[in-house]
Amino acid sequence: MASANRSAQRAAEILADLDQGFRSRYLSYRELTTQVQGWARAFPDLVRLSSIGETPEGRSMWLITIGIDPDRIRPAVWVDGNMHASELCGSSVALAIAEDMLRLHLGLSGPALSSPVISRLHEVLFYVLPRMSPDGAESVLDTGRFIRSIPRDQRVDKNLARWRIGDVDGDGRAMRMRVEDPCGEYVESAEFPGLMLLRDIDDEGPFYNIYPEGTIENFDGHTIPRPTYLSAGPIDLNRNFPWQWAPEPQQLGAGPFPLSEAESRAVVEFTTQHPHIFAWLNCHTFGGVFIRPMGDKPDNKMEPTDLALFRQIGAWAQEHTGYPMVSGFEDFTYEPEKPLHGDLTDYAYHHRGCIAYAVELWDFFRAVGFDRDRCKRFVDQYTHLAREDIIAIARWDREYNHGRILKPWTEWQHPQLGKLEIGGLDPLVGIWNPPYEKIDSICRDQSAAFLRVAALAPAVRDGSIELIPQSEGLVHLRIRIDNHGYLPTYILSSAQTLPMCEPLYAEISTEGCALAPTEHPRREIGHLDGWGRGLYSGAGALSLQSSRGNSSSREISYLLRRGAQGGRVCVRVGSCRVGWFERWIDIPDE
Repeated sequence: MASANRSAQRAAEILADLDQGFRSRYLSYRELTTQVQGWARAFPDLVRLSSIGETPEGRSMWLITIGIDPDRIRPAVWVDGNMHASELCGSSVALAIAEDMLRLHLGLSGPALSSPVISRLHEVLFYVLPRMSPDGAESVLDTGRFIRSIPRDQRVDKNLARWRIGDVDGDGRAMRMRVEDPCGEYVESAEFPGLMLLRDIDDEGPFYNIYPEGTIENFDGHTIPRPTYLSAGPIDLNRNFPWQWAPEPQQLGAGPFPLSEAESRAVVEFTTQHPHIFAWLNCHTFGGVFIRPMGDKPDNKMEPTDLALFRQIGAWAQEHTGYPMVSGFEDFTYEPEKPLHGDLTDYAYHHRGCIAYAVELWDFFRAVGFDRDRCKRFVDQYTHLAREDIIAIARWDREYNHGRILKPWTEWQHPQLGKLEIGGLDPLVGIWNPPYEKIDSICRDQSAAFLRVAALAPAVRDGSIELIPQSEGLVHLRIRIDNHGYLPTYILSSAQTLPMCEPLYAEISTEGCALAPTEHPRREIGHLDGWGRGLYSGAGALSLQSSRGNSSSREISYLLRRGAQGGRVCVRVGSCRVGWFERWIDIPDE
């Protein structure tokens, strides 16, 4: 016991020495690289570090693999963050989940989880991609400018006028520009000088138009183009995945073709080769909500057992984080009944058969004091903001966020637009991402919520083993194969038709004995149910309580001929979906 305590204490000291501070600030690419390389060097028995791809600017897309015997294939989960460049907290949460799993394997304290959950987690493999868009994140950290995903522009339509977002005044940040204009759409707040509000009919002016800090490409000297959220780069990685991909103009940000970008292509190439991934967490900011499938259809079109499972996960997630879980189609389409195309979690759910969902980290609306029930559809929280709501945000920034969002305006002579002012808004810390002081609590809550999901993994084991002597040197071997996990070996009912969702197989090899001539060493077992039933499936109703027979178990048998010394056999059971286990069984002599 004393030796174990010393080992745990030493492991805790190593983790503390390696810590780059991702629970209290947002790491640069160099710092993130130092963090993951340090873990891999310090704990080679638990951590593998690889790059699943290289970005056009030469940065590695680091993937951390964590687990006991990390090269052994078994049920696995995937976590990714920061696919949208400005959503830096996704990297923090992904790293926190990785570190918490390291702590669990090292016998250190971590999220408050039950003993059964912790026991199951020891057998689950974790793949963590903390930063899907390292080029985009680095640009945001360096300049503060908004980039949706990636900081490159390879559009062929080069002659259109468009905004080039960047630092015009040389202060190292790209914020906002305001231009006084009698036709302007905004007016300055009387209560919060510098705060811009949407113009009302009773306002007397002066009036302003607001633009991103930057210059206009192909400017004709008169026409000012309308800025868009894709002004700094036309690609949204979360519209570039293959599930129901659609080109522009049907889907903004789609890219020229599915997986046209190195980052999205690397994710799909890796996950396609790893069919044992059964759960997928896609980390975004902001809003304080989990978004689950389906993205293209309402819940009444979803496989009922899938829906029951997501209800259960949503209930656990809300218990740990306070965030609700909503339907992507019913609650998070920007236009009602107009689905988004090329979405990552739709790809993971439909193509890879995963329990896949996104999280919008940082419950900004509740922090400011807004009533979550004020909007019928959750996505409307982002746009249904009255003038008093904007003032409430400014008050919250001043009182609780150290004034990180609202900045003073400074006069500047713009090379194209003439006299204007630069400043106003820096949403990086406070809106796009949580204040530094909130990162740690968000990491802890999200880690606890997702580790609970990881513990749902199927767990294929051998049960009873029976050897029955037969005449003429034969012996009958009977083995029961059980699934001790919550999930079935096919994971989701909707996934059963996917090609990679193969059934379990059994293979037997012999040493010093032999299979009877009538026996074949390989046979199909089929899928095994798990014991979980989800939430509100009907199985929990007192009057409806009834089990599904013994569908979580299957018996296989072989007829063997003993050798002179008896012999032994190896039974190997599994599939590409859940990995394989082996059991050696001694065959006694007569």
